[in-house]
Amino acid sequence: MATVLTADDRLLVLGGSGFIGSHLPRQLARLGIEFDTFDLYPFDPVPGAPLPRRQTIGDVRDLGALTRAMEGCTAVLNLAAAHHDFGIPPATFESVNVGGAHNVVAAMQAHGITNLCFYSSVAVYGSGHDVPPDETTPPAPENDYGRTKLAAEGVYRAWQADGEERRLLTIRPAVVFGPRNFANVYRLIRQIDRRRFVPVGPGRNRKSMAYVTNLVEAILHVWTRPPGDVRTDGFEVYNYADKPDLTSREVVSVVYRSLGRREPGLRLPLAPAVWAAKPFDLVAHLTGRNLPITSDRIRKLSDAETSFGADRIRATGFTPRISLVDGLRRMVGWYRDQGRDAAHVDHLPPEQP
Repeated sequence: MATVLTADDRLLVLGGSGFIGSHLPRQLARLGIEFDTFDLYPFDPVPGAPLPRRQTIGDVRDLGALTRAMEGCTAVLNLAAAHHDFGIPPATFESVNVGGAHNVVAAMQAHGITNLCFYSSVAVYGSGHDVPPDETTPPAPENDYGRTKLAAEGVYRAWQADGEERRLLTIRPAVVFGPRNFANVYRLIRQIDRRRFVPVGPGRNRKSMAYVTNLVEAILHVWTRPPGDVRTDGFEVYNYADKPDLTSREVVSVVYRSLGRREPGLRLPLAPAVWAAKPFDLVAHLTGRNLPITSDRIRKLSDAETSFGADRIRATGFTPRISLVDGLRRMVGWYRDQGRDAAHVDHLPPEQP
């Protein structure tokens, strides 16, 4: 089987009902590629976008369901993951991300599928680097998500190494945002819109981010071409982040301007703000609620330096169409038109399939 994605392929998108999966159909249609989806939840169609040829409701921990879903497919894109930073026990990260990877490999082998793109994460690098990590930086994950994503990479690398005809394309994106995403960037926009946000610290920390349209186009740009010569330990790995990075202060300023709001001149010092958030940490711990204000969220936005190198994917000739600033403006526009009043439920994987 060919390892370059073409219009002759039929693609199975694992996790295809999620945020990134919702941005794939138009790009796949542009390339003439049919796709199926496999997800815990039903596919939520986007008006005007193509529908999957076949939808399967299933869990990647269910090998039988996964194997049946791959019938007739020639390539697999794995977006399925336990990834929320709240409410998922370590055993579920392990069973979904690592156990799921073993099942994906077994199901592909059952059908002779040799073409796989795996959506990993920059979380495999950990934090505290003197220079922005690139694909040659030794991984040092610090949480269950990063640890299990790295372990899944190992499962897929072993699969690829067992057959010369097999292609494994691994993408490690930074924080992904855009319309229909309800994670941290959405929470920031909503807090500013509701006048519940107070800037903290100098805001000079850089934040690598990826606008979802650019990420999807980057994946397809690389996958529809032969494997590149630049690899890490013999494997095809690409970080993805839109450049140049913005500082957290710049991100906040773009959101204020896009909402037509005046940015406050007052900025609280970091240390008192972190201490003031400690009661929210206790409430979150006792109630199990995912609160928008915690000391960890304050540190992540206002102090944590999360910058990652992404030169390798640019070297393939890919150029993103949408700047980070324009991407933030587009997300704010979606928020004002649809997202402000949208009812969102976090789709957490069950502890058992």
